[in-house]
Amino acid sequence: MAAPYRFLFILLPVLALAVIVVSLPRRAPAPEPQAMPTPDLVHIPTEAERRFEQELEEIAASLEGTVGIAVTDVETGRSYAIRGDDWFPQQSVSKLWVALTALDEVDQGRLELDEGVVIGPKDLTLFHQPIRDLVRARGSFRTDYADLIQRAITHSDNTANDRILRRVGGAEAVEDFFAAKKITGVRFGADERSKQSAIAGLRWDQAYSVGNTFFDARDLVPDAARRAAFEGYLADPVDGAMPLGITRALARLARGELLSPASTALILATLNATRSGPQRLKGGVPPGWSIGHKTGTGQFFDGEQSGYNDIGILTSPDGHRYALAVMIGRTREPTLERMRMMQAVTVATARFDLENGSREPPEVVPQPAA
Repeated sequence: MAAPYRFLFILLPVLALAVIVVSLPRRAPAPEPQAMPTPDLVHIPTEAERRFEQELEEIAASLEGTVGIAVTDVETGRSYAIRGDDWFPQQSVSKLWVALTALDEVDQGRLELDEGVVIGPKDLTLFHQPIRDLVRARGSFRTDYADLIQRAITHSDNTANDRILRRVGGAEAVEDFFAAKKITGVRFGADERSKQSAIAGLRWDQAYSVGNTFFDARDLVPDAARRAAFEGYLADPVDGAMPLGITRALARLARGELLSPASTALILATLNATRSGPQRLKGGVPPGWSIGHKTGTGQFFDGEQSGYNDIGILTSPDGHRYALAVMIGRTREPTLERMRMMQAVTVATARFDLENGSREPPEVVPQPAA
């Protein structure tokens, strides 16, 4: 048989088989097996952890007012909180974020700590600003940004803080820092002069930086307007933060995850040198322990205070660290009672560390409040 005919005899059965296959009803492809999700590891609290959270709850309930407490173990990342996800006014706690933003600028090569700056009358703000005495005595004060960071954190100087803030690009720069570092549960809002004026129902005027001008102007604001501004701030604080947001950010700072090693060491040393609020968290620090912290204190209206805070990093004798945040949104309680409540959080944290295996029992007795 000729070769072409032999080819046809081979090809025709193949073509017939193909027609039969194509005409068969089609079945849906079998689904691919779905991978079962791996369940998240769930930490089962120890008896000591349950007692610790119960003690924090009792401490918060001991003060009449709105109280939020958070403690984050820097080394393990575990957190313990009461109202940890509620928003509280930060007040001068927010100065820490300005300092971190400035130090990040240093890390990025956009700011030198020894860059010179002149503080003059137009830079002055209101409330606590020790630098004002130097400006009034000399007409102006020449310094650098390393000094301003030191003054803003250790003395809570409002003028120093606001001058740093203007140098780094304002409130938007701080918010950009939060976004870049994936810090959540914390917001910044505004400089001190704008924020404090708004809380009082005023708009900032540079004349308020002199003498008692701000207080005189505030006294002229009708009570209804003062109340509306005060309540509006507490309902949605422009500088609001969650206690857990703060302690988690502090834990990351302590672990060196936010800044360069040099900038991390600088800000931690600066926090350890803080002079404000010696009888808040610091008043409960046991012998052999240490704390670096930053306070925040808000305005009064009708006998009630908006924001009375302290946050910090507590370190045990063996180097174990805890990030603490105690935030009072509003209260009428005496200052002494607030300080005692904050000291109790420090004491409870030290006791918790002991129960979790610290080798040397600390003497957890708070110092008497002044």
